[in-house]
Amino acid sequence: MKNKVSKLFKDKLFLVMLVLGLLTIVAAAGVVTIQRGSGLENNPYLSMEDDGNRIAEETKEQEDQLAGISEIETEAETELALEETEAESYQETEEVAQAGAGNEAASALVLNYTEADKLSWPVRGSVLIDYSMETTTYFPTLEQYKCSPGIVLQSEVSTPVYVPANAQVMEVSSNEELGNFVTLDLGNGYTAVCGQLKEIAAVQGDFLEKGELLGYVAEPTKYYSVEGSNVYFEVDYNGQPVDPLDYLE
Repeated sequence: MKNKVSKLFKDKLFLVMLVLGLLTIVAAAGVVTIQRGSGLENNPYLSMEDDGNRIAEETKEQEDQLAGISEIETEAETELALEETEAESYQETEEVAQAGAGNEAASALVLNYTEADKLSWPVRGSVLIDYSMETTTYFPTLEQYKCSPGIVLQSEVSTPVYVPANAQVMEVSSNEELGNFVTLDLGNGYTAVCGQLKEIAAVQGDFLEKGELLGYVAEPTKYYSVEGSNVYFEVDYNGQPVDPLDYLE
């Protein structure tokens, strides 16, 4: 009888232990389920997504910084280019102004020469060959008589030659007879030609004041070798030569 009671007691103890074990397992399972339901468990994908967002944001910030730097560099380069362009433009303007073209004071000159005005002498010297269009005059170098639309004024090589009146340069050119010459527009149909020059200090389009340096006396061309160094001076009215001596001071 005692053995039966002991066996029965052991069987009940086993059952109690088994029930307790089952309860423990069930309780543990419930805790896990509650944690999953509340979202407290660790999610490996969530961490990766956060890292990815952070990397993307950092990359975007770096790109924005680089873009900002690029814009600053571009603006600096543009400003430098503008400054260089302005400097070049200023230099060109200065060069033109020094040459006479574009000079405000010069361009303001009124070309209003009339017969009542007097021309200044381009150089002072004896008249070697006089104006002659109605009759012929003798040219020593050519050893012949022919008409002369201008006068030939004796002078020394390198003597300064001056502008006879306010004028605009119509032409700077050269030919075998006159050498280097300048054609001047005096206004109101009057023009003047100064030839046998060198180191001409004007270009086409320049406005020149009366008495301003025009150039220097050059060696005579072969057409005036006997006459020697000189300045050829011609005055035209509406395209027809007139006697310069009638207009000189």
